[in-house]
Amino acid sequence: MHFESLNIIEPILKSLKEEGYTIPTPIQVQAIPIVLQGIDLIGCAQTGTGKTAAFAVPILQLLSINKTFDRKKKIRSLIVTPTRELAIQIEESFKAYGRHTGLTCTVVFGGVNQNPQTNALRNGVDILIATPGRLLDLMNQGFISLKDIEIFVLDEADRMLDMGFIHDVRRLIAALPQKRQSLFFSATMPPEIVRLAGSIVYKPVKVEVTPSASTVDIVDQFVYFIDRGNKNSLLLELLKDDKIKTALVFTRTKYGADKVVRVLKKKNISAEAIHGNKAQNARQKALSDFKAQTTRVLVATDIAARGIDVDDLEYVINFEIPNISETYVHRIGRTGRAGAKGTAISFCDAEEKEYLRDIEKLITKKIQVVDDHPFPLIDNNPVRTTKQQFNNRIPNRFGSSRNLIPDRRNQRR
Repeated sequence: MHFESLNIIEPILKSLKEEGYTIPTPIQVQAIPIVLQGIDLIGCAQTGTGKTAAFAVPILQLLSINKTFDRKKKIRSLIVTPTRELAIQIEESFKAYGRHTGLTCTVVFGGVNQNPQTNALRNGVDILIATPGRLLDLMNQGFISLKDIEIFVLDEADRMLDMGFIHDVRRLIAALPQKRQSLFFSATMPPEIVRLAGSIVYKPVKVEVTPSASTVDIVDQFVYFIDRGNKNSLLLELLKDDKIKTALVFTRTKYGADKVVRVLKKKNISAEAIHGNKAQNARQKALSDFKAQTTRVLVATDIAARGIDVDDLEYVINFEIPNISETYVHRIGRTGRAGAKGTAISFCDAEEKEYLRDIEKLITKKIQVVDDHPFPLIDNNPVRTTKQQFNNRIPNRFGSSRNLIPDRRNQRR
């Protein structure tokens, strides 16, 4: 199936071709026709499956077909998302897909001076992408009115709940017109998210292209049991492997992210941190340098994870196991995107074993254990999987050779 078969108008088809898009993903195949009919939708698909285009393309088409000719443009579509990085990414997508439609869009988020954002709003925009805090702030100041919204999108709804945005979301819902089309997207659908969806959408069609909370099958997943104090040493050991051109490393805290960066830089490994304490321009520069591969390692906290979309990123390393199981799904979803191969490596200390068990229960699979490494967890007796078969060997600190990153595809099952 090609995008032409989805009855997409020529200006948008032209933009999609210019972006190199030819075949829609499963979520796009199912969601686009529903949205074009003006029906409310709940979309559940794992990260990296093309959710942004699944709502951006039909929104652009609906607004183009029903263009208004007001002297001052009114905000007709609102997309709310949890992080600055993801908001910027969504704006870039709308601009790319809609470049031939004549529609305008802008993004607002906190952590930066609001003047450029308010100037854009004064000029009038058709589509607004926003994070909840800055959106409510600008509404309170009178810069934004939601009374003309025709299509509302709540993206990454489960992350909104994790980050404590639920009260902000409810305030936004109350300010929207009752007569509207609502689209609700989430990678996971725990009961709390289902209840939230019920307060937003009306007689929705539900689209679920993969089982909720499943991980991308093509991502190879490994766990290393290790004492907490040895995690830096193991990370440095792994990064001796030249095949790891870039790696996205996750920590639970901002302090932890900065500490890992300092350790790497001392060993002349180019690394930057990205988290909520960083200024927006610093976060964008770090992400741009990582995409350009001038920075080898990007260390991130979960709050920034949803906005990190890097083509052909093969390695994600969980320096610390997340204490929320669904977060693991989102983390490893940064790799293995659009069918590309990916490897997810997790460092698990004694106190994190419980988190690991919860993750394996959620994803309904055992993560492969790598026990042949220089820093094993003392007095640890994890359940082993089939015997490791190693290739692409790299020297370790003891002078012998070990394969610290096994290839699951070369293992017996």
